[in-house]
Amino acid sequence: MAIQTTDPQDELLDVVDTNNRVIAQATRAEIHARQLRHRACHILVYNQDDEVLVQLRSPSKDNNPGLWDSSAAGHVDAGETYRDSACRELHEELGITATGEQLESLFLLPASPLTGMEFAQVFKLVTDQKPLANPVEVSDLIWRSRLALDQWLADEEDQFTDVFCAIWRHVQADRN
Repeated sequence: MAIQTTDPQDELLDVVDTNNRVIAQATRAEIHARQLRHRACHILVYNQDDEVLVQLRSPSKDNNPGLWDSSAAGHVDAGETYRDSACRELHEELGITATGEQLESLFLLPASPLTGMEFAQVFKLVTDQKPLANPVEVSDLIWRSRLALDQWLADEEDQFTDVFCAIWRHVQADRN
């Protein structure tokens, strides 16, 4: 019988090679300690006014506490797809229910030190659902227009996670 745990460091994740192919499984703690390549998803939630939701990561998070980040994000569990992970993270962090078909795949960031050795699949979700922050994961939520977010990042980039900065630069480039 498997031992159940709620410690995020015990989460079992897929280890992937340079081509994003699964080669093994390991705990989150081991993957981070050994800087192994693995998978994550990031979701940019937009409302009907084309504003983007950004979250302030809880001060209790082990990585990037107290920094602004994607609307929702998280590791892809072992055997899970990017889309399934994105739907799970939206629900866990924001109380938003979405199906994989509702998510628009935007791009995949390659695994690198910037991403914490994560292949980061970025999705977009447009919804009128009101987000409800899970206080274990999220300290605050703010809606910003794209232009206001552009300016905020230009003025105070150090208040954001490195991965979010990379994601937003990609989004900006796609707009131009």
